[in-house]
Amino acid sequence: MGNTGMLNKLDDYPIHQTPEPIAHLASSDRNAYDRTWFNGYSPDGAYYFGVGMAIYPHRGILDCAFSVVTRDGRQHCFFGSRRAPTERTEMQVGPFRLEILEPMKRTRLVLDDNETGLSCDLTFSTRTASIQEARQTLWSGTRRAMDATRFDQFGRWSGMIHTPDGDIAVDDKVCLGTKDRSWGVRGVGEPETGGAPPKTLPSAFFLWAPIHWQDHITHAIFFDGPRGEALVREGIVAPLYPTEADVPGVEDGRDERMATARHRVDYHPGTRLARSAEIDLVPLVGDIRTLSLKPILKFQMKGLGYMHPTWAQGTWHGELAVNGESFDPSQLDPLDPHNLHVQQVVEATDGTRKGAGVLEQIVLGPYAPAGFTGMLDGAKA
Repeated sequence: MGNTGMLNKLDDYPIHQTPEPIAHLASSDRNAYDRTWFNGYSPDGAYYFGVGMAIYPHRGILDCAFSVVTRDGRQHCFFGSRRAPTERTEMQVGPFRLEILEPMKRTRLVLDDNETGLSCDLTFSTRTASIQEARQTLWSGTRRAMDATRFDQFGRWSGMIHTPDGDIAVDDKVCLGTKDRSWGVRGVGEPETGGAPPKTLPSAFFLWAPIHWQDHITHAIFFDGPRGEALVREGIVAPLYPTEADVPGVEDGRDERMATARHRVDYHPGTRLARSAEIDLVPLVGDIRTLSLKPILKFQMKGLGYMHPTWAQGTWHGELAVNGESFDPSQLDPLDPHNLHVQQVVEATDGTRKGAGVLEQIVLGPYAPAGFTGMLDGAKA
């Protein structure tokens, strides 16, 4: 007889991939995860917010975060963590909860009043079908450092955010956003120790650029090696529908995959922060489309636990814990490793059309195309 007592509500649906209950993962990797993530922003850079919730079944942790930054203001962050429930439909950590109002269409985020002074009631409504990115498998020697699937949806937000600095009315006529669902294995939690030391400096280069245009979206994803070699290159163009009701289904079969994509990033001197960027979408047939991106508002991803010194994703804080912090992004050291991972709201143009979106980036360690030779050296003037 195997283990008992690990059934949950999802086991009543015909969705099983193995003979085990849903609570039993096919992978025994300690870093297995399943995450829901969102951003929302005003195209003029007035505000940006991010949302994250993930379960790490083999670590026994469910954690979440909500963070918001305003132009000329502070970034406020809420963090929550608890022992992971067996019930996968239980997506609540203290005052934070995610409600799937309609799968692949509409999600509600509620952060009730709490000691951090940050709360919200927000609803995301999709304007695209679900767009699956290519499987992302990255290696560290003979070990898979990352092996994950992700899909994206582009949409709009409505609701209210309360911050220690005042309230933000979120209007779906203004507020754009992206939903990111991913699962698989990737490095989370505390750094691993032991074993033979690496022979070379660790490195990571990642760009992610979801952009809203008037009647369509573009998306580009890049992982590069330290010499600039392409590990993952993907460009996508897909329809943007006027309302949620117009989205024809989970997938619409109308997403156009590029032959490849290319990027060029100009960095602020002395930093690894993008001052501007260009992305080439190279179709199978036809002309190359070049997107020019101009950042107008910076959001520190550590506000959602990415590389946070204390609230890193997948770390144990007890049976139930919540905490928060606020900081001025303009006063942070951009070369502190905890501050390298950012998203920036960007104005976009392809020469004839205008769009708005975000540019996510992290560059750690050597990266030859930018002239980075150490772990944390900045761009030359």
